[in-house]
Amino acid sequence: MTKKAIITVAITGAIHIPSQSDYLPITPEEIATQAIDAAKAGAAIAHIHVRDPKDGHPVPDADLFKKVCSRIKEESDIILCLTTGGDPTTMTVQQRLQPVIDLEPELASFNSGSFNFALHPLAERFETFKYEWEKQYLINTENNIHNNTFKSMKEYLEIYEKTNTRPEFEVYDMGQINNLKHFVDKGMIKPPIDIQFVLGILGGLPATVENLVHIVDEAKKTLGEENIQWSVVGAGKQQMILGTVALAMGGNARVGLEDSVWLEKGVMAKNNAEQVAKIVRIAKELSVSIATPDEAREMLATKGVNKVKF
Repeated sequence: MTKKAIITVAITGAIHIPSQSDYLPITPEEIATQAIDAAKAGAAIAHIHVRDPKDGHPVPDADLFKKVCSRIKEESDIILCLTTGGDPTTMTVQQRLQPVIDLEPELASFNSGSFNFALHPLAERFETFKYEWEKQYLINTENNIHNNTFKSMKEYLEIYEKTNTRPEFEVYDMGQINNLKHFVDKGMIKPPIDIQFVLGILGGLPATVENLVHIVDEAKKTLGEENIQWSVVGAGKQQMILGTVALAMGGNARVGLEDSVWLEKGVMAKNNAEQVAKIVRIAKELSVSIATPDEAREMLATKGVNKVKF
């Protein structure tokens, strides 16, 4: 198959708080509807988190995941990639893995190492908050380590093998490529190795073009260019810039309100589909063809939507 670009949309995440945008989807219906609309705009994969419908707090509720995923599946063939990152400040490994155990999705995220995951500077940007939990949630991340030890990563890979779920390896820093190589050498990771480079998180690699080029080059050297599919998240204002560079480099791109609440400078995105439509337009300007969900399934070797449990 001629190489096409896979567009992933990250619908709501666990980083942004409702005070940052009135358009951040919170309820299961909002999350599902925005994923369906993003698929219509050109996304092949939707990265799914869930939130407490009452106040938007990130939660590991497997029933909410099932409600969201079932609703999307009814109306769209988009591939669903369930988070196992969840809320990096409070959730246990078991809580983070539970949606994969229960629902056996085609894809699930895999955080490729431990690192400082900090959001606390955001607390200083707001005088008032919509909900009581938001300010302390941000402040607490000053003392947060996103805990992904070799033991827990091994547990993740064993669950993914058991459920026939393909991991999406989220790589935040250079050393995490070597973590993946360790599991490749042990035979626990097999190609195609689907990597999502997440740049711009405080505690990880900054979101610059130079860093993207360098980390992609290192991944190709370490894991084998023929073995990887890769995409990029440019957190915040770097979302479209790094997505554009990735497409020009022959990679894939991720957009969505999880990563940026903006459509362009000074203009907030009203929904995820707006961001998807923009990156699709950019791809077309670069003469890059966009993969359908079924084409992305072939590229990533997923088991197919008929073998999930939702």
